[in-house]
Amino acid sequence: MSVHKDYKKITTKRLFDMKQAGEKIAMLTAYDYTMAKILDAAGIDIILVGDSASNVMAGHETTLPITLDQMIYHAGSVIRAVDRALVVVDMPFGTYQGNSKKALESAIKIMKESGGHAVKLEGGEEIAESISRILSAGIPVMGHLGLTPQSIYKFGTYTVRAKEEKEAEKLLKDAQLLEDLGVFALVLEKIPASLAQKVAESVRIPVIGIGAGAGVDGQVLVMHDMLGMSKDFSPRFLRRYADLHSIMSQAFQQYISDVKSLDFPNEKEQY
Repeated sequence: MSVHKDYKKITTKRLFDMKQAGEKIAMLTAYDYTMAKILDAAGIDIILVGDSASNVMAGHETTLPITLDQMIYHAGSVIRAVDRALVVVDMPFGTYQGNSKKALESAIKIMKESGGHAVKLEGGEEIAESISRILSAGIPVMGHLGLTPQSIYKFGTYTVRAKEEKEAEKLLKDAQLLEDLGVFALVLEKIPASLAQKVAESVRIPVIGIGAGAGVDGQVLVMHDMLGMSKDFSPRFLRRYADLHSIMSQAFQQYISDVKSLDFPNEKEQY
């Protein structure tokens, strides 16, 4: 069942309507104009300009090094490509934790300079003040609970979160708090499927999972992972929809061979 096939634009209100109608929400990451244009034309609901750009675009081990200006550069590139999808921009590490005034300034800078539609922050109760400030400026906020990659050094591992009762209780409480504050949607990363379903059923806002099972309102993956562009990342939740690594490698090798053997360019490819 599709409630949005005729929608020219996906908005936060449309996403809420999709949850009420039982229609799943499809979300993927993008970081540049060309990929975002293909993704938007394919009919994706949400494009996340993720701080995963730190990993897949810049080659860092974690998401921590990417800066606010770098995120704005990627977000602006995506926005220029998009006609229909809602574009959500990750606020990078250090731009909102522990300082709600800085959080508001960072969010305003993202919105003004990139043209993004919303921002995403990791955490619950500990960043409530920052979320409230950003929302007070009329900027839509998406929450993110469970495995929060910006806190990787605190947890020391990328394993499944909230398996213990205490952490699961905090996550449920945080989800409710985020809804009460006014976030329009929530990402749950790498938590038990039963807990994720419980969260999705306990809040009215859409809950989008990554490694959080099928009982949520939508799914998100990193584009480079689902296209099979990298071979060294294979978590259980990742489904590869293509093997672009092999296709691209073959194309590059063929080009190199054609140049060296004088096959390219041929007569038709010259002026």
